[in-house]
Amino acid sequence: MAKTKKQDNKNLVDPEKDSKSQAAEMKSILEFNETWVDKVALSVTGSFGSIRFLGLCIALFVIWISWNLNLLPIIKPFDPYPFQMLTMIVSIFAIILSVSVLISQNREGKRDAIRQQVEFEVNIRAENEITKMLTMLHEIQKKLGISSSVDNELEKMKTETDIKEIHQKLDGTAEDNT
Repeated sequence: MAKTKKQDNKNLVDPEKDSKSQAAEMKSILEFNETWVDKVALSVTGSFGSIRFLGLCIALFVIWISWNLNLLPIIKPFDPYPFQMLTMIVSIFAIILSVSVLISQNREGKRDAIRQQVEFEVNIRAENEITKMLTMLHEIQKKLGISSSVDNELEKMKTETDIKEIHQKLDGTAEDNT
């Protein structure tokens, strides 16, 4: 699995902002500035990846082959069997289409990396909030004089999540998979 470019430790989720403004920011981050190459690739894959386009290609091939097999006697053939010109045109078209698909996939990969970063930060934030709530509930329980036996699992849940340790484990796992 290829490593994605790490962000400069910049959190995409800011706990100081309200959720609506964060959602708007996230939408703009996910729809990052596209280069003209991205726009062309999206346009090409969007229009060429349809049933309408497939039908158009089949119709053009049928007309081309019929024309050049002299099945349409009114028109003179220009690319006799084995249709070398048609083969060259289709090959060039296939190259253009495959490159535009790869560009679109790379763009989606960038968007997925941003989504994963956001999801990770939201999960860490939720983990910290839950840890704080557990600590507060435990302290309320103590102040109310409700006794309970020592719960090792609760104590473990009350410890803060070590993000650096998680990153080290993920990096180690990623390196083992390569």
